[in-house]
Amino acid sequence: MRNSRDRLLNRYRQAGGGVPGSAQSTLLVHEVMEEEWSALRSVEGRPEASAQLEEPLDLAVLEEIQQELADQERSIIGEYEKSLQFDERCLSIILAEWEANPLICPVCTKSNLRVANGVVTCPCGLYLSNQFPELTEQKLRACIEDSVNAHSAHCPHTPEFSVTQATGERPTLLMSCLACDTWTAIL
Repeated sequence: MRNSRDRLLNRYRQAGGGVPGSAQSTLLVHEVMEEEWSALRSVEGRPEASAQLEEPLDLAVLEEIQQELADQERSIIGEYEKSLQFDERCLSIILAEWEANPLICPVCTKSNLRVANGVVTCPCGLYLSNQFPELTEQKLRACIEDSVNAHSAHCPHTPEFSVTQATGERPTLLMSCLACDTWTAIL
């Protein structure tokens, strides 16, 4: 079959390619199709070639393949359901933390502040021991929100927070804005 294709290709090259649509190229296309068709017929006529081309699959093999596919599908569905349950547990934990509405540290803006017995701490290193033992997270939140809202009334920029400590004094939480050149002591 390969030899007959090579002969046809060589014949086409010798013919000069012809102009598409001309009688010579139409005749050549027809001749190529005829030879290919006869080559396919001769392959189909041999019993060993036809057995190779159309090897029947056993019914048991088909059933085995179908069973494997069904098992694989059940396995994938099981993994998906486990993943879905894990996602639901994670989401419920995240929602519970969000609903608790923790106070984010204004200095690092990453960790949650903890307020206990008038002492404000954060994993970032923030430590404020205040003279107000009655200070709670809600009171600190209100102080920070009031200061930010008062600043936002006259300046569109976001203020920054820092902790300063004068010599011999307790640390102070400050809010400052470089854009409007203001600062406010929060605690």
